Amino acid sequence: MSEAAAPSRAGLMYLTAAALLLGTAWPLTRFALMQGGGSAWFALGRAAFSAVFTGLLLLVLGRLCWPGRRDIPAVLAIGLLQLAGFFAFSHAALDWVPAGRTALLANCTIVFTVPLSLVVLGESISRRRWAAAALGVAGIAVLMGPWSIDWHAPHILIGHAELMGASLCWALAMLVVRRFPPARSMFELLPWSFALATMALLPLTLGHPVGVWPPGAFVPLLLIGLVIGPLGTWCIMQAQVMLPLVVASVGFLSGPALGVILASLFLGEALGVDILLGAGLILLAAGVAATEGSTA
Repeated sequence: MSEAAAPSRAGLMYLTAAALLLGTAWPLTRFALMQGGGSAWFALGRAAFSAVFTGLLLLVLGRLCWPGRRDIPAVLAIGLLQLAGFFAFSHAALDWVPAGRTALLANCTIVFTVPLSLVVLGESISRRRWAAAALGVAGIAVLMGPWSIDWHAPHILIGHAELMGASLCWALAMLVVRRFPPARSMFELLPWSFALATMALLPLTLGHPVGVWPPGAFVPLLLIGLVIGPLGTWCIMQAQVMLPLVVASVGFLSGPALGVILASLFLGEALGVDILLGAGLILLAAGVAATEGSTA
């Protein structure tokens, strides 16, 4: 699909569903960590629960089968980069960075996907999509408020570096899936991707504290691992295949914008004019990117 082509209506529906689902995951994750759950073990647990749930679901439906040769690049990219790498970096950052800011920077794939789509995929980007990308970056800048961050604090710098690492992992996964689309449906690749992510996260988790897991920490883990994670990831995978890379990247930012608002409402994180303005810019960017031409 050319970057100047109109995005499909189905792809936009998947993108919207992914933004809504995963936008709620950040405040839930932060809440679980506030209750005492270990961040690394939360990442491992959500991947493992999702692997078991999606595997059993496909088994019941009679659709569980090994991925074929053409599916391997997508499984590797999604399992190791979009899931394991993203979870490892972003959940570690939650120990240092508020949930709203984490959701924003970890999903800031637009910083990487614009040059990658031009250089690697050779996709053209229309002026409208450039404008959407600029609006999205402006919204991120407003919501981040870099002028209010104590850049001299080492843990703050480490947290933000981890978030950019998470964003880069996701952007590279998107690139691989677009460059080497799988033969099987994204739904059938879910258990293998989550299982691979679980195996990759396990050795990284063993050296971290388990934490305590009262119901307030364990229930969000179950909710994300069994419902929000699998459904949101499936919608993301569908959107990555069906939509231009820039449209998908800009649209993903609407999920973090929702996460910022929810974190403000339910976790007491500051809600001010900057949050309203930043979220508005991001939502405007998503609308601009999605409405070029007629959808089909």
